Amino acid sequence: MKRKIYTELLNWKKKGAGKTALLIDGARRVGKSYIVENFAKKEYKTYILLDFNRIDKEVTDLFLHYLNDLDTFFMYLSGYYNVKLYEQESLIIFDEVQLFPKARAAVKYLVADGRYHYIETGSLMSIKKNVQDIVIPSEERHMKMNPMDFEEFLWAMGNDTLMEMIRQCFDGKKPMGQAVHRKAMTLFRQYMIVGGMPQAVQEYTLTRDFDEVDKIKRDILSLYRADIIKYAESYALKAESIFDEIPAQLQKHEKKFRLSSLKKEARFREYEDALFWLEDSMIANICYNSTEPGIGLKLNRDRLTLKCYMADTGLLISHAFDENGIVSEEIYRKLLFDKLEVNKGMIVENIVAQMLTAAGHKLYFYSNPSRNDSTSRMKIDFLIAKSKISSRHNISPIEVKSGKNYTLSSLRKFMVKFAQQTNTPYVLHTGDLREENGIVYLPLYMTCLL
Repeated sequence: MKRKIYTELLNWKKKGAGKTALLIDGARRVGKSYIVENFAKKEYKTYILLDFNRIDKEVTDLFLHYLNDLDTFFMYLSGYYNVKLYEQESLIIFDEVQLFPKARAAVKYLVADGRYHYIETGSLMSIKKNVQDIVIPSEERHMKMNPMDFEEFLWAMGNDTLMEMIRQCFDGKKPMGQAVHRKAMTLFRQYMIVGGMPQAVQEYTLTRDFDEVDKIKRDILSLYRADIIKYAESYALKAESIFDEIPAQLQKHEKKFRLSSLKKEARFREYEDALFWLEDSMIANICYNSTEPGIGLKLNRDRLTLKCYMADTGLLISHAFDENGIVSEEIYRKLLFDKLEVNKGMIVENIVAQMLTAAGHKLYFYSNPSRNDSTSRMKIDFLIAKSKISSRHNISPIEVKSGKNYTLSSLRKFMVKFAQQTNTPYVLHTGDLREENGIVYLPLYMTCLL
């Protein structure tokens, strides 16, 4: 499947491969290994793939005994895999490198040697046990890989033209027109249901069978649960309880994650490591309250007030509607034809969080529950900053609306109270693009262009 990260890999090979190793970090089953091996086959004369999930001790011992003698190291490596290595024309891949941290530490010496190029892939790269006893090499260039975005989904569906039209209308602030908008929303709803995990997308493109897609998504959810139990160490039970609670918390009006729902009188410090684990594994996207929406959203982050989204909305749907062990065709049909009343807001807000993350944004929202000042009492679903910060008008507030009838009282209060900080206010909705009273209304599928 065509992925945008391939272009970034080409840029790295052209500009940085001799000076850095590339580390691709992402959730399990997001397509890291596939895209890197595909890249190796197409762009290099030869390659060696070291899969640390199932590597022999003979190979790992090379990292322990021969880093001071790289001629011997490469001779053994080449002989073991029966692959001839060519200087500047061969790629060595460390797959799931977090399982053998000493290989990651060795990157410093391998890059300095300069003979070959190196790509590492992995998950949970920042977890303590995956970095203990090693010096993280400064020669690593990090790249995160997210689930497939809407444009990649369109490519998989054989549609190479729709996104270009969406982009032109966004840039020109012109409506798509009824017919094209309807088509785009139909495809967007399919993307929302299927999600962006490559296996699920591939199954959908081949069969158009939501039940079969759902089975794949449930397999991935089971894998995530197994990872939590295996790798989350002393806070595995807490991480699992947060993971299970995500759909219920997102179903609430404000969608703020309340730890008290997990345990009465629960404290943030008890669950901080578990939340970090879920975010670091890229299973979840954490959105923090920024108490002062000015130049530095992160500077005013309230880490105790947060929302917890699933990193993939297709997985969220399978996770949320699991009473019978499988999401019924009836629920999928209602989602596809926009007839689902319950849970729809949860799903739509989650897909916006997913798309903003894929576009490179850190997630922030604004919430002020003031009981004394009605003009200050408001909640804004998301805040994003301009790419180039100036002295004023840096922050765009975003409201997400899943239905056709809605009010914008919080957004209008925000525009008044934070007039000096406000850039373009957006409403993301199911309708076409329009601009009215200083607010830009965008169809949901344009989120990725913000």
